[in-house]
Amino acid sequence: MVSCIGHSIISPLGVGSAANVEAVRAGRSGLSVHTNRFADVEPFCASLFDTPQEFVPLCIRCVEDALNDAKIAADASTIFILSTTKGDNLDLLTPAQTIARHFGNPNPPIVVSNACTSGVCAQITTKRLLDAGLYQHAIVIGCDIQTRFIVSGFQSFKALSPEPCLPFSPDRKGLNLGEAAATIVYSSQKSEIRDQMSDVRYQPTWILEAGAIHNDANHLSAPSRTGEGAYRCLMDVLEGVTPADIDLIGVHGTGTLYNDDMETIAIERAGLQDVEKSILKPFYGHTMGAAGVLETIIGIEMLGKGTFIKMLSGFGGVNAAIRMRLRS
Repeated sequence: MVSCIGHSIISPLGVGSAANVEAVRAGRSGLSVHTNRFADVEPFCASLFDTPQEFVPLCIRCVEDALNDAKIAADASTIFILSTTKGDNLDLLTPAQTIARHFGNPNPPIVVSNACTSGVCAQITTKRLLDAGLYQHAIVIGCDIQTRFIVSGFQSFKALSPEPCLPFSPDRKGLNLGEAAATIVYSSQKSEIRDQMSDVRYQPTWILEAGAIHNDANHLSAPSRTGEGAYRCLMDVLEGVTPADIDLIGVHGTGTLYNDDMETIAIERAGLQDVEKSILKPFYGHTMGAAGVLETIIGIEMLGKGTFIKMLSGFGGVNAAIRMRLRS
């Protein structure tokens, strides 16, 4: 059994998971139009930190907060898993090694970089490692910060909305980018750590029950029109439960035409059209490698009960989904 025992988010909406949940509940958005953030880049709408952040220090701050929440040390029984699409100046492994060394962790870290699904794929990797008994704990970090390279690249696709995004709306004009760091600490020791602290506080535990990754092999930058990859992920994570058992689906919800349509088709094919949906891009923008981790945290904290599915899709036809259940 793989349990979430701690987490944290650092974003333009606040520091710490509680501050971010409060901001979302209050309807606050980090999105605004930026005119001079990067040289030679036309104005764009995004959720960015007021002060440009450095990748590694941002990750370290977030991990420190999550470890404090989990009340564990990053010893040899722990593996660091970094989810990112662009890393630190396109270097993916070096920052992961620097972060692990900062906490005195002796294990080689793992980097998961699978387009926009990276944060969910990293959690699936975690489940496989902990279920296999290779580690007792895993620290899953999702982080990306925006650069001139990324913004101009999305602009070349004509994918960016000049105003706050409107996922699944007939008036949608595209996506917004965002930046954030998010960390989840998972344990294979069930809820023992929380139970030992019951004289101080007790929190029900979210269990990572299932995960699936499928590639629809459709196109480098366009998803399957039938939602085939996303549909197969949903059907995999629904194994052993029914649509009626699902209380919330955290959709990708980018606000782009083809992705929104694809997700709608996949959800309907899986019989999940009547389940409540969580759409967080209007608050955070698309935080890329952080999205799967950040949006999982917000989803389970906002739900506070039952069963949750988080799904993501990305360039190259990749799709991923996880199912989590609250064990009280």
